Amino acid sequence: MARRNLNDLLAFVTVAREASFTRAAAALGVTQSALSQTIRALEERLQIRLLTRTTRSVSPTAAGERLMQAIGHRFDEIEAELDALTALRDKPGGTVRITCGDHVLSSILLPQLAPLLRSHPDIQMEFDVYYGFRDIVADRFDAGVRLGGTIDKDMIAVPIGPPLRMAVVSSPGYFERHPPPRAPQDLMAHLCINQRMVTSGGLYVWEFERRGRKVNVRVDGPLVVNTTPPQVDAALAGLGIALLPEDEVREHLQSGRLVRVLEDWCHRFDGHHLYYPSRRQPSPAFSLVVEALRWRGA
Repeated sequence: MARRNLNDLLAFVTVAREASFTRAAAALGVTQSALSQTIRALEERLQIRLLTRTTRSVSPTAAGERLMQAIGHRFDEIEAELDALTALRDKPGGTVRITCGDHVLSSILLPQLAPLLRSHPDIQMEFDVYYGFRDIVADRFDAGVRLGGTIDKDMIAVPIGPPLRMAVVSSPGYFERHPPPRAPQDLMAHLCINQRMVTSGGLYVWEFERRGRKVNVRVDGPLVVNTTPPQVDAALAGLGIALLPEDEVREHLQSGRLVRVLEDWCHRFDGHHLYYPSRRQPSPAFSLVVEALRWRGA
């Protein structure tokens, strides 16, 4: 019995996951026309349509979805076994892919991993900066970074930073023009910088707690953004009050460019964690990355 070439199945899985011939062709290192011909030949051989194509999107048909469920994870298992073979090499190697935010990338991941990358040149890191919640299994990441309380229970979570607090801040000039708030409810009379949540699409509700009492406040103001760096810039410019992670404004507080208020209402919460599937066997390179990032306390 002649053995089948599995390249066309890999091509199909990649297109289905990427939902784009353009992205899939880039991932596979082939031209878009060659990839289209491969998928067309596979559909002709199976005598069934696997993908629905429109001018804007690509999605699996019912048959394509069934095929994805049957074989998609098997390619992942093959890749995992190939990665595991690096344990038999003299030097760990391979690519480790992590999805995270830009601040944690610059403040924790890069500083902690720089020594590892210098000492293990066969290890390559790929970072995907994204502010929503990715499905790291479906999107084929080795790990992601989230705050501790937001991680699914079926994931292994490793702390990579200390506990955090939020900080309510604005410029000295703003508080010269407006009396500082003494309680969270006072914020409703202030200009505040809102954040649009990537996951839900709604505006972030500011959360406070003091001596067991919890208070949620919906604020209003001249600016809405969906990431933290513009909020820092807006607070520095005196456009209003921002609620930001303490570690992202610490330098500005120390220099006096920002002033903090309502500090006693900002409680501590779990800091950043690296998370990854519990059922996947980590490669030697990934294990080194985990140990290099693990938070061991002050």
